[in-house]
Amino acid sequence: MIKREKIFFTTFPSPIGEILISRTSKGVNILTFEPNKSYFFSKLENFKPFFDVIEEKKEFEREIKQLDEYFLGQRNKFDIEIDLSSGTPFCRSVWDVLYHIPYGVTLSYEEVAQRVGNKSASRAVGQACKKNPVAIFVPCHRVIGKNKKLTGFSSGLEIKAYLLKIEGLTGFKEA
Repeated sequence: MIKREKIFFTTFPSPIGEILISRTSKGVNILTFEPNKSYFFSKLENFKPFFDVIEEKKEFEREIKQLDEYFLGQRNKFDIEIDLSSGTPFCRSVWDVLYHIPYGVTLSYEEVAQRVGNKSASRAVGQACKKNPVAIFVPCHRVIGKNKKLTGFSSGLEIKAYLLKIEGLTGFKEA
């Protein structure tokens, strides 16, 4: 018999709108600014035989507190467990580079590609950023286009600009 694991999730308000967050036993596996519960459940459809999905806000007190501090400009590093097992090896290598971009610093897609060992993989880096399941915790908003242009943020460039502004980064042009 297969042991069923629990996935907890909740939604909560933020300055950029409602956020949906979920976690497995390994850590936070989803943080999205588009908290469409039916979309969330559709992503879990293949896992239903193995997981019980439970809505429980108290499971996320630590993460919500840290995000609130981030939005207030009082936190520049997160202290939480993250589960990135849903990604391909290439995506996970990109997400590792993103995770290590310091607060208040940006890299271009090309620079990230160089750091994963394939300087011609800028477009693939962009796709990996788009697939990042835990935005903010793995800061894909810190990746920008050449010449300091804001490009490629699946939740919208307005949110990307807002997150960069929190970190003291302004003056970007939209591509």
